[in-house]
Amino acid sequence: MGRISVTESITLDGVMQGPGRPDEDRRGGFTRGGWGDGYQDHVSLQFMGEGMAGGGMMLFGRRTYEDVLGYWTAMTGPNPFTDYLTQVRKYVVSRSSTAALQHPNSILLGGDARETVRRLKEDTDGAITIIGSGELVRALQEAGLVDEYILQIHPIVLGSGATLFGASDRRDLTLRRSVTTTTGVIVAHYAVAPPS
Repeated sequence: MGRISVTESITLDGVMQGPGRPDEDRRGGFTRGGWGDGYQDHVSLQFMGEGMAGGGMMLFGRRTYEDVLGYWTAMTGPNPFTDYLTQVRKYVVSRSSTAALQHPNSILLGGDARETVRRLKEDTDGAITIIGSGELVRALQEAGLVDEYILQIHPIVLGSGATLFGASDRRDLTLRRSVTTTTGVIVAHYAVAPPS
């Protein structure tokens, strides 16, 4: 059985929307995109690199898939993140069963996210990593399908924007590992305890 691992950049107040660039995600009138700029350092890159070296596959919501792959594959020059993204097997969740996927090694999971991802988890082994994809993460969390979170918690309070955790049943988390970067970001790896 696969293990679903969610990797996200968030603020202290839980906002996950638009960390990478100002125009990344303006849904809901969000104007504070790019808030994560300037916080990466060798500590966070090493932690994230360990996750990429572990193999496995990736899972995206369709909007995040198009944004992330579109951005990184347009980069010029060699880049380990681009290489990883194009080579890894990618599953893309979409309500449409006919959505076109433009990037190599991409497999469409059309239909209800909870059901298609539950089947994927049952039918595969190893790590299934999600980045971004807030709506998908909240749906999978509500369905009890998330096994762990790797959170890059930035020392920022935005006061608005889409948050990682929506309304759902309580989930207890166990801290497995944490590091603090030179820029004050706490990278924390949490395992999700099974419901009691």
